[in-house]
Amino acid sequence: MIDDGGPIFRQVADLIENAIVDGSLAEETQAPSSNELAAFHRINPATAAKGLNELVTDGVLYKRRGVGMFVATGAREQLLKRRRSEFADQYVRPLMAEAQKLGIPARDLAAMIHEWETQR
Repeated sequence: MIDDGGPIFRQVADLIENAIVDGSLAEETQAPSSNELAAFHRINPATAAKGLNELVTDGVLYKRRGVGMFVATGAREQLLKRRRSEFADQYVRPLMAEAQKLGIPARDLAAMIHEWETQR
């Protein structure tokens, strides 16, 4: 879903990345075209193309001349690896730093997480 939460081209790239990560856009399948994305989300085709081209630059998509863009082999694993690293930086490191300030050892923190998970 395109919203006001950042550059539109980045949101387009995020939509495609999410589809790859969740498996709804499999490796070696054709990605939506910039015109399809533009029509569906009511955005400029050049903006949609910029988002797609960012994924080509990152090696997530590749172009087949005259056919379109396709999900690269290994794209899902590449995205998962990057997102796991970002997750650690954004959530785990601050969590561990706060736990250390509070004197909570890692094993107790792990127990808290496990307890929370079982109560959901």
